[in-house]
Amino acid sequence: MKLIVIGGVAAGMSAASKLKRINSDAEVVVYEKGTFLSYGACGLPYYVSGENDDYTKMIARTKEQFEAQGMTIHVRHEIVKVVPEKKQVMVKDLDKGNYFLDSYDQLMIATGTIPVVPPFPGKDLANIHVLKTLEDGILLKQVSEKKEIQDVVIVGGGYIGIEVAEAMVRLGKRVRVIELGTRILQTFDQEITDLAEEELRKQGVALTLGEKVESFIGTTSVEKVKTDRGTYPADLVLLSIGVKPATKFLEGSGIALAENGAIIIDREMRTNHADIYAAGDCAQVYHKVMEENRFIPLGTNANKCGRIAGTNLAGGREKYIGTLGSAAIKIFNLELGRTGMSEQDAKDFAIDYTTVTVRSADHPGYYPNQTPIWIKLICEKRTKRILGAQAIGEKGVVLRIDVFAVAIHNNMPADELGMTDLCYAPPFAGVWDAIHIACNAVK
Repeated sequence: MKLIVIGGVAAGMSAASKLKRINSDAEVVVYEKGTFLSYGACGLPYYVSGENDDYTKMIARTKEQFEAQGMTIHVRHEIVKVVPEKKQVMVKDLDKGNYFLDSYDQLMIATGTIPVVPPFPGKDLANIHVLKTLEDGILLKQVSEKKEIQDVVIVGGGYIGIEVAEAMVRLGKRVRVIELGTRILQTFDQEITDLAEEELRKQGVALTLGEKVESFIGTTSVEKVKTDRGTYPADLVLLSIGVKPATKFLEGSGIALAENGAIIIDREMRTNHADIYAAGDCAQVYHKVMEENRFIPLGTNANKCGRIAGTNLAGGREKYIGTLGSAAIKIFNLELGRTGMSEQDAKDFAIDYTTVTVRSADHPGYYPNQTPIWIKLICEKRTKRILGAQAIGEKGVVLRIDVFAVAIHNNMPADELGMTDLCYAPPFAGVWDAIHIACNAVK
């Protein structure tokens, strides 16, 4: 049996490795468009900032390590076409420029996403960057360390944009975030993002909200960013507007795609074509609370679903139990975490819901360095079943969101979690933890 894997970062290498562990005789051929395999792209902002000074630390396993498992690895090779009827792929060698065909018995598609780059006038000026791949991170770090780079404009207030804003402040830059929406980090509700925006401004980040970028101005390098309301100086621009599935090469293949281009799969990672599987950011993923497929590009989903794909490529029938969209971000002195539905999700699904937002603390006031934690819960009104949770604070936030994720995963009502036996000791939590307090406030 010969498996071809398209994409060698998270889901693809998880699938390949799992298959090899189950069936060491399987022939596995990997085609990766980039230079690096199996790296943690979520670590890129911390490499740019200098908090991690060695990009190789983000690489989980090297090409040589995978080859030692018996895989054939081709980096700098791009799949430009898939022909399911012939079980063939057309490959472009990016270094030599030539094309060739390869055949498979089974195919695993794990091409991830590409950054959204609108056709802004001036977008091809020097010092306009994206941050998606390890190569992007290496280049952005090199450029941002130059002394002449002082004014940094980040277009987009999502996770990567805000993380890079902090990185640039750490490098001593003047930083502005321009966001088309009226607030940043819109997977969080406003009660949480208001506090995050306050922290960013306190740290010197200029937030330009509700403005639309129109063009970039400069001779050879970018010098200014023009919006519908103003013009701002820029020695460096990061475009962090969003991502879209890297699936354009599948158009016309007959592989079913969602409206946004994400590959439609079932909970076993199978596409609508026999022997073709997909997982990771290029594909949809089943949401446990919403009980339907969604586009949620997260490394957590990619690794889990890749592992399941590997099992099923070896003949298994394992199903993904479902994502909750759990995610976290650090913004200077604050932690933010969220899991499950947002309030807008509950509205979109016409759920009769209730919400509560409480301010509590990470531990009792009689132990030093108490800090506040704000928690918002979204619950089904009749049953009090927890549908979503979000929190923000200086410490102890993200692990508490993990507790809520377990509760949502197991359909727990708030009043039950509000009486769950959690650890108590003054350095860590009160006898009534912040989790208890939020849950017991639900009416």
